[in-house]
Amino acid sequence: MNQIPVRVIPANDVVGALVALTDALQGKCAVFISPREVNGEKVIVEGIPSFVNSDIALIVESSGSTGIPKRISISASALIASAKATEKYFGTQGQWLLTLPINYIAGIQVLVRLILADVQPIVMNTAVPFTPEAFALSSTLLTADSKFTSVVPTQLVRLQQLASQDPFLVKLLQRFTAILVGGQATSADVLSFFRERNINVVESYGMAETSGGCVYNGELLDGVEIKLVEDDRVAIRGTMLANDVANKEGFLVTQDIGEFDSTGLLRILGRADRVMISGGLKMSLDQVEAVAGSVPGVVEVGATAVSSTEWGERVGIAYVGSPEVADYIAGAVFEQLGIAAKPIRVIRVDRLPRLTSGKTDLIALRELFSEGI
Repeated sequence: MNQIPVRVIPANDVVGALVALTDALQGKCAVFISPREVNGEKVIVEGIPSFVNSDIALIVESSGSTGIPKRISISASALIASAKATEKYFGTQGQWLLTLPINYIAGIQVLVRLILADVQPIVMNTAVPFTPEAFALSSTLLTADSKFTSVVPTQLVRLQQLASQDPFLVKLLQRFTAILVGGQATSADVLSFFRERNINVVESYGMAETSGGCVYNGELLDGVEIKLVEDDRVAIRGTMLANDVANKEGFLVTQDIGEFDSTGLLRILGRADRVMISGGLKMSLDQVEAVAGSVPGVVEVGATAVSSTEWGERVGIAYVGSPEVADYIAGAVFEQLGIAAKPIRVIRVDRLPRLTSGKTDLIALRELFSEGI
């Protein structure tokens, strides 16, 4: 197989990434987008080869939460298949507002969609904390009839908090054809807030191994096949799969637990290592975080399983935010998710432990409770 060069682009060079990805989709090179350069100093990247096989267009790091992120190779055909499936789902291409770092697959796919649509991106500064005010300002720069953006649940909660008191932001959000939200579970109350105001928030499920989202609002995108295997783990097959991630039958067996509802829609309960059993009942810690994170005054939140002699496991919650909201967090989780989710402890911290990917360090989070902090 022919070899092609690998271009390493820093995450703060969006223009450079667009140029490199355009060439990569045409088979001229492969791209690895490194973390941001700080003060003009190049990021030292180890283990990235100078040349790779021509069936690789992108090397991307997964945003692992329990260990070192792994690097995944994705072909141009898989990236294009994913982008085309999104286009078919919405019936249009449109213009995208980039709110996410481009060294992870969600941000990269925004760029791929823009390249295929030949539309200018509108880019937020992801080097600074996300604010709904900055989002609102950036959204006014979108000029296409069909407007899209992709956010994570924390950003969506921030938008909800401002939109609840700012009718102008509500009008701006209503102009979007769709606002994709993914990466973690989103509180049902947050989703209802937007949908009651005719704002089209679409839950996206996917990962780096699937070139981004492959299920929208429980519906499988074009070319996607999903079945549930042992322990109800989600297994995915389709043209958007990354290189060398499928088994002999062509399925990527994920660590996510899922179920199909009576209408055939896929519901993700959480990762296998994030579903605890409390009093004999299964409970997703991702769902606990989604509810707790929607409480006003909460900036960041992490949930973990705490050993219990009586219940087997109970929920422990650590959060960054206002001191007086701890009881509200416990009440909201109990009210929305039931007795199995009722936290045994809610503690306030200055910051959550993080990995280099930006995801919560789940091992360190659990140790907060084992140490009795």
